[in-house]
Amino acid sequence: MLARGGETPVKLSARNQIQGVVKSVTHGAVNSEVVLEIAGGTEIVSIVTRASAESLGLAVGSTAYAVVKASNVMVAVD
Repeated sequence: MLARGGETPVKLSARNQIQGVVKSVTHGAVNSEVVLEIAGGTEIVSIVTRASAESLGLAVGSTAYAVVKASNVMVAVD
């Protein structure tokens, strides 16, 4: 999930809010792929509806938050 905010995180029940800068937005017919660059150059990729990406005004260089709320997180190793 993605959120826009100012200098402080958005007030949500999800505690995992990772601030980043939008590196790219690729719009499809229905969905948009948004790449956020966070600290250290790490990238987080999110797929959101095109309507949501446009409503949030997600554009290269804008600040956004990757919001993660999950009851399960899978870990894999080689």
